[in-house]
Order: sequence, then structure tokens, then C-alpha cells
Amino acid sequence: MVGGCAALCGALCGALLCVSGLWLPGARAGCADRESPACCTGRNNECAELNRRKTACYCDSYCEKTGDCCEDYRQVCQISAAIDCEVGEWGVWSPCSSVCGAGTTERSRQVTTPPRNGGSPCPDLKQRRGCLAHLDTCSTAKEVAKILPDSFKRNFKDPWRRPHMLIKEERKSYCVNMRVKQVSAACRMKVWSSQMARERSVCVECQSDAMAADNRCRGDGLQSIRTFWAAASAPGCLGSWIRESWSESCYCPAHSLLFI
Repeated sequence: MVGGCAALCGALCGALLCVSGLWLPGARAGCADRESPACCTGRNNECAELNRRKTACYCDSYCEKTGDCCEDYRQVCQISAAIDCEVGEWGVWSPCSSVCGAGTTERSRQVTTPPRNGGSPCPDLKQRRGCLAHLDTCSTAKEVAKILPDSFKRNFKDPWRRPHMLIKEERKSYCVNMRVKQVSAACRMKVWSSQMARERSVCVECQSDAMAADNRCRGDGLQSIRTFWAAASAPGCLGSWIRESWSESCYCPAHSLLFI
């Protein structure tokens, strides 16, 4: 009987010690009892321990905002008050990404004070919105070049030296090197237009009879901007290209193209 009472008393005392937290292998009581690191910056859900009530508490700086710090957090971690992120004023909007038609523009701002000790994170630092470009080059970008093979090339030297033909002679040809980007299947129907293959560079000559009043051929393209072309003698043959270079007083080599 005595032995039974002793055993019962020992069990009850052990249970009481477990509940009171005075004896429990591996039990923690807060940040001071954590293995290194005792404290964590920012928000870290793994930076947790058990308080004296055996419920989870935290030793990361974000716990001050959520109100679930361990009881000894300030004493052990000595963390100052949370500092929210602060940002500067928005910068100016960037130029429209398109020279003609729909595009995008964006602006940004800088962080002046980074967040610390669980302070509020930074808001968006970039904004983007749509734009519609109306630059002077827009009308040029919409032009469609009409092209023919150089077998249509003409020599405007006039043996009679007629005045209106002399004016044409004074307007020298120029060359434009284009990189083909798109080409329709119909271009394969004729020998001369079959050279219009994707990523192929072609030389296109602007002769005086094809020049408009501003001394340029319509559809001669824009530097690094996609424009469009159509073969005049090959129905359905059309596509797009990008101007790579431009040369004054120039003649394209044999088997090239002409603006018309």
C-alpha cells in the first residue's frame, strides 16, 4: 500500500512539473533559450519558440507588428521600433515604345528609406501604361514600298539634252539595304521575287523617276523600325522589312530591286 501511494505521488508530481514547465526535456521559454541565432530580422516563421504557456511565440522583428513576440523579445533582442519603407516621388514617363500606333510607357521611383525591424514593405517602384504615338515618322512608317526587279532600271541620259530630262539627271539615285522580316508564299511564284526570303538582306535603289517632291522614294523605310513592301508585278507577294543602312549617290549591284 505504501509502495502504491509513493508511485502515485511520483506520477502526480511529475505531471505537475510537466504542466508548470519546470521539467520538460527540450522545453523553451523564449528568445533567450533559442539556439543561434536567438533573434532574426524581418519576417521569419522559423524564428519561433515556445513561451512559458507552451504556445508558439516569435523572435523575428516582424512579431512586433503581429503582436506574437516571445515575452523576453525586447530584453534579448533589443530591437528598436519598426521602420516603414519610404519612397521618393515618381519620375517622368518614358517615351512611348512605339514610333507609330500603340505602345507602352513607364515611370519609376527610388527607395529613400528601406524597411527595417518588421516595418511595412516598399510599394511598387515601377508603373506602366499604354500610349499612342503620333510622331512625325508615323506617316512614313505606314507607307508601303512598291518594288520591282532592277531589270526595269532606266537610263535617263537624254541625247537631245531636253530641260525636263536634265532635271531628272541631277537627282542622283540612293540605295537602301533592307532586312526582310516577313514574306508571303506568293513571292515564290516568280524568279525575281523568290529572292525575298526571311532574314535576307536586299539592296533597293531609289532612282530619280521614282522620287517624290521631297527627293525620296515612298516606302524607303525607317532605321530599325519594321515597315512594309509589296511586289508590283507579282500579285499577292508582300511582306515587311527593316532598314539596315542608307547610302547617298549609290547604285545597287546587279539583280537587286527598285522602288517605283
